[in-house]
Amino acid sequence: MKFLVYCDETLPDLFTTTQQVDKKLMIGSLWIEEEIKEVFKAKIKALRKKHNCWGEIKWTKVSKAKEMFYFELVDLFFSFGMQARFRSIAIDPREVNWAVHGNDRELGFYKFYYFLLKQWLLDFNEYSIFCDAKVNRDLSRLQTLHKILANANYNAYIKQVQALPSKEVVLIQLSDLFLGATSAKMNKTILSNKGKIDLIQHIEQHLGRPIRTTNMYEQKWNLFSIKLKRGW
Repeated sequence: MKFLVYCDETLPDLFTTTQQVDKKLMIGSLWIEEEIKEVFKAKIKALRKKHNCWGEIKWTKVSKAKEMFYFELVDLFFSFGMQARFRSIAIDPREVNWAVHGNDRELGFYKFYYFLLKQWLLDFNEYSIFCDAKVNRDLSRLQTLHKILANANYNAYIKQVQALPSKEVVLIQLSDLFLGATSAKMNKTILSNKGKIDLIQHIEQHLGRPIRTTNMYEQKWNLFSIKLKRGW
């Protein structure tokens, strides 16, 4: 089978600051079967037209005024069953031993990206991976990630690992939305935004449980919190 993976991250500055902050950097990924891509995008476009929401889909833009639009995006994701899945990881930067990564924090960031992806790459499938474009000091990061993923999963075909601007890729935007909701629960940053609170509750109604860390076998909405100093 062929899969498309759309990735984003939240709070990436936590890996570049030397300040001790009680927050977790998170990396998220929306996984879909390639055969539903065009239907998925067409249905998102129909929702945009229905609710007159043509701007970029982002967690930071969720509001009470546009609540139903975001509710229906969540409904759409769950309507595809296991043809559309979401996986994210959370890392506490205070637990990272940067010496292990040669004190290269950008390298450390992409090692965690590798961990996010590797767990769901299955033998005999084909994967195209799209990351939100970001400025890297080392321009070969994605090329190296592609090579390492391919070497570690030689029975799977990693067709590409490519950076794309999220403003132009609606499925990266959807990954941003889901990751934002997940990060808000993990980092307790929901505050008083009623639209965001309602959206999280709507996701949780679909899940039948709170958004929280899951075991490795959870397939629809998987969240792994890495405990670097206390085992896995």
